[in-house]
Amino acid sequence: MREMTYAQAIEDALMQAMASDPRIVVFGEDVHAIRMNLFARFGESRVRPTPISESAFLGAGVTAAMGGLRPIVEIMMVDFVAVAADALINHAAKVEAFSGGRWKVPMVVRIACGGGYGDGGQHEQALWGLLAQVPGMKVVVPSNPADAGALMLSAIEDEAPVLFMEHKLLADYWLDYLADGGRTGLDYQVPEAGARGVVPDTWGSIPIPAAQVLRAGRDLTMVGVGVAVHRCLEAAERLAELGIDAGVVDLRSVSPLDVDTVCAELAKTQRLLVADEDYKHFGLAGELAAVALEAGLQPAFQRVCVERTIPYDRRREVEVLPNAARIVDAATMLMSARTPSPLSVTHTSHSRSPGH
Repeated sequence: MREMTYAQAIEDALMQAMASDPRIVVFGEDVHAIRMNLFARFGESRVRPTPISESAFLGAGVTAAMGGLRPIVEIMMVDFVAVAADALINHAAKVEAFSGGRWKVPMVVRIACGGGYGDGGQHEQALWGLLAQVPGMKVVVPSNPADAGALMLSAIEDEAPVLFMEHKLLADYWLDYLADGGRTGLDYQVPEAGARGVVPDTWGSIPIPAAQVLRAGRDLTMVGVGVAVHRCLEAAERLAELGIDAGVVDLRSVSPLDVDTVCAELAKTQRLLVADEDYKHFGLAGELAAVALEAGLQPAFQRVCVERTIPYDRRREVEVLPNAARIVDAATMLMSARTPSPLSVTHTSHSRSPGH
């Protein structure tokens, strides 16, 4: 076992995968500099810098995947997916269905996402709920180095297009870059367990979906992805001081959803709290509530999400993004809500995934 940062783990897993499979290529803006170690080892034929034109090189990724390569296309920030939505939503996600399975798009789109460092509503969004709505695509959001490396391997091996969403607060190279931008002296509240951790000597993939119970709870179940998982863990410690036993589930993937794991935990507590850095309405939090109801559960429900445009000012964005204090407040409110007597789960499916 070794210890690595979040970003190192992803690169190490990529290095292992690229060494064993010559079909894997990486391209995106400035990847020859950002992925310097990969560029030094595999050269420009496999690590290719592109112009600043997301629609062009994401479209190229779709055709490269259809042509037999396994491209990893890098989008610097998820907000910029908006300018390349056609390639993702109308092509990558639909090729397999439209061709009756004769064509596939085994492409990974590596995307930086998330806020908490003062960059505003055009650079700090999550958007995984929006992207996960589209049938035919998978969306993974790792919360720690071990999962980041393993899920990158899983994404590469998958025959479907997979959006690999990397939270900027967990990646040290992002924080180094952001600190150079005049934001010194601000507290980014980086979760230490997410930014650095123990990883295996040799990478292996993990199933998608594969939610993980990080903390079992008796009184309520908290669910999240990415940095929100660590905010939930911090909140659980505070809640324990109040006599509330809160469990924490790391989804690890937004699409498909691991319905079985979530509902198994929820059946024990009958209280569901979703902490989600994405938008509140029409997103992941509401989907999880629907999943619970469809499984025959009737939990009391609260959600801590982003409810308006993220402000640029770091001090004001704290009020908008999910944090431990907001989660604790929602949890105590949830504990005061009436809950039905425990029910057995009448129906679950292993995963909830549009198009799969």
